[in-house]
Amino acid sequence: MSAIHTWACFLLWISFTTQNKTPDVTVRCFVSEDCMLPCSFQPGSNETIEWFRQGAVVYKFNQSKVGHFKHEQLAGRASIFPSLVSRGNATLVLRSSGLKDRGMYRCHVHTTEGEHDAKVILKIEAPIRGLVLELSRLSGYEEMKCTVQDVYPAPRVTWETEPQTFEDLRPITRILANKKGLYNVDSRLKRLTGPPNLVYICKVTISYGGPTWTGSLREREIKEFQGKDLTIPCSAPSYMNNPSLHWTFSNSEHPSPIFNYDSRSGKTRSSPDWKSHVELDHFRVQFGDGSLRLMDPKHSEHTGRYTCVFSMPHGTHTERSDVTIVSPDAHEATAEPPSHWWILGLVAGLLILVLVGVLAYRKLKGGNVKSRKDPEAVTELHSVKGAAAGETNLSESSPLTTGSTNGQSDPQAGSKLT
Repeated sequence: MSAIHTWACFLLWISFTTQNKTPDVTVRCFVSEDCMLPCSFQPGSNETIEWFRQGAVVYKFNQSKVGHFKHEQLAGRASIFPSLVSRGNATLVLRSSGLKDRGMYRCHVHTTEGEHDAKVILKIEAPIRGLVLELSRLSGYEEMKCTVQDVYPAPRVTWETEPQTFEDLRPITRILANKKGLYNVDSRLKRLTGPPNLVYICKVTISYGGPTWTGSLREREIKEFQGKDLTIPCSAPSYMNNPSLHWTFSNSEHPSPIFNYDSRSGKTRSSPDWKSHVELDHFRVQFGDGSLRLMDPKHSEHTGRYTCVFSMPHGTHTERSDVTIVSPDAHEATAEPPSHWWILGLVAGLLILVLVGVLAYRKLKGGNVKSRKDPEAVTELHSVKGAAAGETNLSESSPLTTGSTNGQSDPQAGSKLT
């Protein structure tokens, strides 16, 4: 009987001590924003409210005295709603919260009806406000640069491409804390040597389980002749569903708007300056095809960078097209180089003719040299020389040169010999 009585007293004590307590509550607040720590109790009279942080009183309130502060860190930033105390509400309002405000808070309320305790776990985070993805050449080569500023806790960064490639993605990611304790992210991926029109995708996620932010980028170059219509492609990647679209043009420092499509309202709006030069299929935009048709382009007016941006609440996809409209003068200039080739061909032909002439001359000269070496030619040559010299040297001539002419002997020569 005593054992039963003991257990009954124990359970009664447990129920008595816990009847005015509530389970711990976890509250997430953003840096620099107001934060509310809830605390509700059974209203009575002569309420005394105390808020503790890690055992130290940070705020105290009662009906006869004005609320006062015990903690320098929260001085001037913590308060309750006095008008709501009689209704059983002792919620603490923490203004301009920061990372140093994280931790365990305890609310203690004393009334004529009893006491009440509640614990609140405060987590402070700095969500991702935006993600920037751009092409950089500062390292001596082309690389995709993904940056996020002032986030907490430290995020996780991943890279993808669309379509997927067989090359290994080896980004270099730096996550550093600034003076406020917030993290800055700088992740870089060297541009791949595969297909030229790859979509590079950077994803950043905070470990508290917030939304994943995504940024993607594609860049291309387009060249077309003046007066000829062209289509500037732009298509949303597969991870986007019914995004909004925004087209801009820039040939100087300040971009000018061309076209807007709001996916929520389904309305489109084009700039009056571009209305007669651009055309876009409104039906296909809803399915992620935002290609822009440029009609009758002019070199001076339409050469520049065209940028289309698909956007969603936590992500953007950007396509930049550097378009060059070639003027007729430039087209004629491009036709001049073949004339140089024609001149080179003419010079080459003349060189060949000269070479053929030299070879023919050398061949002819070689034939003359060969004729001098022929014995019959040598004899005939000597005969010509004898006739030209006359009869003055006949006594000194050899029998070979005076013996016969045309098969007949010389009679005077014969008598002289006798």
